[in-house]
Amino acid sequence: MRRRDDSPDWMWSDALAALDRMERMHRQVFQPRPARTPTWEPPIDVLETEREVLIYVALPGVDERDVEAVIDGATLVVSGHRVLPQPLRHAAIHRLELPQGRFERHVPLPPGHYAGAHVGSERGCLVISLEKTS
Repeated sequence: MRRRDDSPDWMWSDALAALDRMERMHRQVFQPRPARTPTWEPPIDVLETEREVLIYVALPGVDERDVEAVIDGATLVVSGHRVLPQPLRHAAIHRLELPQGRFERHVPLPPGHYAGAHVGSERGCLVISLEKTS
């Protein structure tokens, strides 16, 4: 077990860990939007290849047909609703940690031009593919 005084970098790693925890908590909180509709922001990963930008969105239980992905200038806006499946709406809830209701996420895009957004799913995540154009 390493003690804090064994490494001069302990403060930096503690600060980065605290920032990571704060960012995760921020994404999990409902945030009011200008439309006055309660929303929450799903966590994302943004990756870029030579031909496309891929956005992985953690939305378990949300069908890709229920998600809207629109490019607005240099931002991708991902929105939709996450609701309990019909058979579970009258079940006794012992714990409900996955957020429900309207979600919306504004994703700044890398510089470039894109040929629209294709929404699919892969390994439990929604995947939005933006093909690069010249």
